Amino acid sequence: MSMQGIARRVLLTIQIFVGITSVFGGAALVLGGVIDFSGTAMAIPQSYLDGSPFTSFLVPGLALAIVVGGTHLLAFVMLARRMRWTMIATAVAGFGMLVWVFVQMVFIPFSPLQAVYFGLGLLELAATLVQLDILHPWVHASVHRDRASQAPAARPD
Repeated sequence: MSMQGIARRVLLTIQIFVGITSVFGGAALVLGGVIDFSGTAMAIPQSYLDGSPFTSFLVPGLALAIVVGGTHLLAFVMLARRMRWTMIATAVAGFGMLVWVFVQMVFIPFSPLQAVYFGLGLLELAATLVQLDILHPWVHASVHRDRASQAPAARPD
């Protein structure tokens, strides 16, 4: 399988995973304002909002579900159907996730999930570069140089 084929599968996997988990995570944040989750694994301390522009998890929950989850699900569908503008949607989704994690780290304490999703965002953007064949000139130039340096020296006649 080619590097682009592998990158496509990586993108599809990341996009569906991030899309689904972001929609559910955003829904949990929104529902947390309506349902009392205290004492459960879904309980998020209200103190995380201290120093932020938000008084509830409603807007962050909607942003997570719609912006992060929505862009990833849209990019997944576009990539699966090989639609035009897919790579732009993929890049927007990847950068959107990185921005989400950066903003999140400003306001709430570090969580291992932040590192996981940040890593997934970086991997998503790297796979997008492979899909776009951005690395092509450098990869092929270095392979050509390596092969030339390994070739036997010409014998003088």
